[in-house]
Amino acid sequence: MASGNISAHPDGLDPATMDRPVYSAVIRPHQSLSQDGFRIVMGLCCLVSLVTSIACWRAGFWPIAGFFGLDMLALYVALKVSFRRGRSFEEVAISPIEVFLARIDPRGVRREWRFNPLWTKLSRVDDEEFGLRTLTLTSRREHVVVARDASPDQRAVIADGLTRALAQVKKGF
Repeated sequence: MASGNISAHPDGLDPATMDRPVYSAVIRPHQSLSQDGFRIVMGLCCLVSLVTSIACWRAGFWPIAGFFGLDMLALYVALKVSFRRGRSFEEVAISPIEVFLARIDPRGVRREWRFNPLWTKLSRVDDEEFGLRTLTLTSRREHVVVARDASPDQRAVIADGLTRALAQVKKGF
């Protein structure tokens, strides 16, 4: 009977760690306004709208008050849509055997992509003024944009992590 480590691979790879992620991240959309910020902005806008509407009403320009009400409704709906979109997120993980990307939309619908890390490359589109604009995982003929709703700075941090992880996985083989 041979002695030694039974799980040792002849190439030095450990089968127990092959599916363990080298890199993983949850990417959420950039949100510049918190719930408290939303309440403050809506409260201040409604206050300004109310004061201006009363002044216009007293001056005889009563239709303007209705337009201010419509403006406040439009602002409320736009901010609520933004918050709803903020519930979406992406999960990305790179292990020695796969690159995994899942995108969950605000309704909870999940879409997944899996790539071989040896055939996957990361493409970037940088802009001098705006920073990192687009980050794309490419494997064979399939292209998937990663961190599409993240801020350019957050996207750059993710790009660095993905680049290092892909290089580490490719170096291991």
